[in-house]
Amino acid sequence: MDDRPVPSQTLDQEPRPRARRADRSRENGTDAAEGAGPVGPEGPDAPSGRERRGNDHLTEQEAIVIAEESGAVIDEISTVVEGKHSVIGTAVLVLLSGGHLLIEDIPGVGKTMLAKSLAAALGAKRLRIQFTPDLLPTDVTGASVFNQATAQFEFRPGAVFTQVLLADEINRASPKTQSALLEAMEERQVSVDGITHQLEDPFMVVATANPVEMEGTYRLPEAQRDRFLAQTTMGYPVGSAEVRMLAAQAGPVRDGERDVLDAIVERTTPQRIAQHVRDVRRVYASPRLLEYVVRLAAATRHHDQVALGASPRAAVHLVRAAKANAAMQGRIHVLPEDVRSVIMPVWRHRLHLTPQALSRGTDPGDLIEQVLASTPLT
Repeated sequence: MDDRPVPSQTLDQEPRPRARRADRSRENGTDAAEGAGPVGPEGPDAPSGRERRGNDHLTEQEAIVIAEESGAVIDEISTVVEGKHSVIGTAVLVLLSGGHLLIEDIPGVGKTMLAKSLAAALGAKRLRIQFTPDLLPTDVTGASVFNQATAQFEFRPGAVFTQVLLADEINRASPKTQSALLEAMEERQVSVDGITHQLEDPFMVVATANPVEMEGTYRLPEAQRDRFLAQTTMGYPVGSAEVRMLAAQAGPVRDGERDVLDAIVERTTPQRIAQHVRDVRRVYASPRLLEYVVRLAAATRHHDQVALGASPRAAVHLVRAAKANAAMQGRIHVLPEDVRSVIMPVWRHRLHLTPQALSRGTDPGDLIEQVLASTPLT
């Protein structure tokens, strides 16, 4: 069950072009977001001079470091998970947001490989749980075991005591076992026999679900789906990417390596990622932008085809993801375009449509597009 991380390597300190482009866009005062104003300090979504001088907001140098390291991690994972740059970017964004990722797709498209590659590129500890109908909650969280030598109960940690947890085929376990992850995902802690045990930092759950074989599966409860910051799918790779994948994964293995994951080079450390997660929270989000997010959430709640719209937790997750998206591009403040870029994976799995909408085959993504089009920035 325990996949050992590969030996640590030194992060390449050469600045990445993407971070330099982001820095130049700040100097030029350009902005790709429609109606958002310039990117520079004078823009309506940027912090004022007094706010920029304070200690509560991210500095430009810190943002560039986050952009460089996150880009290096994405590029490293892309050497193993071919042709899925967007999905890999979503996984890193969720990590920097301090959230958890749900991947729902058919078997064999690289869901497990993505989670393992992410942990390997971070140099993080990783564990995998294969969820089955007979899996017990104590298998996930741990249990107190009586030690005859000391005549005392000792806590034996479960699989959640790691940094990247792969919950494989989570929908095959019973709801009771699925719920054992709830406290760990939300509070970063586990309570056993009245004693609270803190989890490691960073901590991320990457859960996979197979939507094809539904026999013997249990649908994830709404409370647990809402705790996943984002949901995504892998999809089939394009032809050229699949050819490269076959050459890499079906070719010879170099001496000292057991599989393709052993070739992944660590591009950062868990300690640096934990600090980046804290730094992302310091990205500036203007009151104007927060009001825009609130209007988006209200629009989903009042949509005539939506039975259950975006919750307040969904709004919080959207702002955190938008901040991470800004930091990954080397910016110190959030633009409306950041919100539009991340809203689909963050909210799509949270909307519950009316029976009439479901009978017509309406997709939640289509409704989110309608909400974006009908909600003004101001």
